[in-house]
Amino acid sequence: MKKIIHTPKAPAAVGPYSQGVEVDGTLYISGQVPVDPATKKVVEGGISEQTARVLENIGAILDEAGYAYSNVVKCTCLLSDMANFVAMNQVYARYFPDDQPARAAFAVKELPLGALVEIEAIAVK
Repeated sequence: MKKIIHTPKAPAAVGPYSQGVEVDGTLYISGQVPVDPATKKVVEGGISEQTARVLENIGAILDEAGYAYSNVVKCTCLLSDMANFVAMNQVYARYFPDDQPARAAFAVKELPLGALVEIEAIAVK
């Protein structure tokens, strides 16, 4: 059975999609950009600050659904510039210190709201 996950602790969807969808013990988290849910604006700073905000948003959705970072099995990272790959990895590693999920990382032409990074995740209980 499909369950829609929504929390005010992560940014509201900016289109016709859900923050997360849970089906049979698997949580699919939509791509998160570095928007602070309190201000509804992209956080100030560079790739490190933006990556941390994205992962905090993912954490809020995980928490709302009763999951943890340790339940994440796959992430897809989209970067506006591969020159930010190393700095993104440094922040990312703080959220996934052990048993890291599978992952793909791509450079894309442009991200919503001029963001430098967007990350989607899949978690399993």
